[in-house]
Amino acid sequence: MKIKTFLASSLACAALGLVTPASADGVQLKTSDLPGYEKAQTNCTACHSAEYMQYQPPTAPRPYWDAMVKRMKAVFKAPLDDADIPAIVDYLARTYGNEQPK
Repeated sequence: MKIKTFLASSLACAALGLVTPASADGVQLKTSDLPGYEKAQTNCTACHSAEYMQYQPPTAPRPYWDAMVKRMKAVFKAPLDDADIPAIVDYLARTYGNEQPK
């Protein structure tokens, strides 16, 4: 089922012109032991480069990341499971946002 979801997501992103494979620009998501890392790797980079996360403000709080992930689902039809959203938000806030270790 995950393969079908991934393929549907990739096709939808291609149709919307959102596809920028992570390998095309060499930017990868920052690795992490957080459960949201794998979920972000699978879902987020299916449509856009990991570079997109680097363009976000490093001072962005958790609610910012929550809104961004939910926007990707609502506006861009990212096929995210609602149950995965908290883990993805946690990864993004702690890895790219204001919860990064100092």
